[in-house]
Amino acid sequence: MSTPPYSPYMEWAKTRSQAPFNLASSGMAAFPLADLPWRAEDLELTGPSFYGYPPLLERLARKAGVGPDCVVTATGTSMANFLVMAALLQPGDEVLIEEPTYPLFVDAARWLRAEVRRFPRRFEDGYRLDPDLAAAAIGPRTRLVVVTNMHNPSGALAGEEELRAVGAIARSVGARVLVDEVYLEGLSLFGRPVRSAFHLGPEFVSTSSLTKAYGLSGLRCGWVLADPDLARRMWRLDDLFGVVPAHPAERLSMVALDHLDLVIARARAILSANQAEVGRFLEGRGDLTAIPLGPSMIAFPRLLRGEVEPLLERLRERHQTTLAPGRFFGAPGHFRLALGTPPETLREGLRRLGLALGDAETGPA
Repeated sequence: MSTPPYSPYMEWAKTRSQAPFNLASSGMAAFPLADLPWRAEDLELTGPSFYGYPPLLERLARKAGVGPDCVVTATGTSMANFLVMAALLQPGDEVLIEEPTYPLFVDAARWLRAEVRRFPRRFEDGYRLDPDLAAAAIGPRTRLVVVTNMHNPSGALAGEEELRAVGAIARSVGARVLVDEVYLEGLSLFGRPVRSAFHLGPEFVSTSSLTKAYGLSGLRCGWVLADPDLARRMWRLDDLFGVVPAHPAERLSMVALDHLDLVIARARAILSANQAEVGRFLEGRGDLTAIPLGPSMIAFPRLLRGEVEPLLERLRERHQTTLAPGRFFGAPGHFRLALGTPPETLREGLRRLGLALGDAETGPA
């Protein structure tokens, strides 16, 4: 019997993560439409978007340094990831997925009736991508290796050397490597060059979107970078899910890409303030430990005393603040803390987290 199409994490995110002080949201605070210099004539309800809207494909291709025939647009990064997995995996194939990781990878693989293998990214090693651990876990039936860069949920950055090594391991058994790069976009906020893993070799496929780093989640502008043959396969597969995308969203995505400097300036200001705030908070706690933040939009602290689930329930019920439980990512002693929220929300949420941690020391009220 096949696994039902169900994601416990997404259900939680949609029904339990909302709160006055939401530190569980995974992306940048929403960019206001009023701040984009769009005009009514920029929008139409319908356009030639049968296998991608050509002007949007051209902008995304230029951004990534690839040809338009290597770009497949999708409804956010999650749909982009699903298209890659569905195009490359047959029932019974093995997929090797990092742990901890974004839970939809595992949920989607099981729905596709693939056999899931895992390899660790260890807290003790700063969650670095260790090719030796991937090599120890890969098998002759592995057809896809899945990693995130920057790592979700910790924010750790993998270098090209580690990624190339993982690519060589995958190539040795005839597998591809899917690299979810949605948080890698955050490097562009600080003027750091962002080169997709797609450029590292033919075994690499990458995904990303405008959602996380830029606060443009409502546009649902996601994409895959793949070789043209695989890209065509994914376009045909996407016919099963929708005839054409919402064209106004495509047109607004073009406006956003044409004025990305405005979006980046706002996001940079938010993230710079919040990184400093979270850094001070974590350094001052004896009950939490975490890897250094770096340029990340997310942190993944470990609770040193007590259990995470009661802490987060207490935080929600008593202090109107939410964090994402680590159990969804495969690390129940941790929680994911988002840094993209407005600075005043983050500051007060951290204060309330400190109160909840204090509640744990003193016992029930």
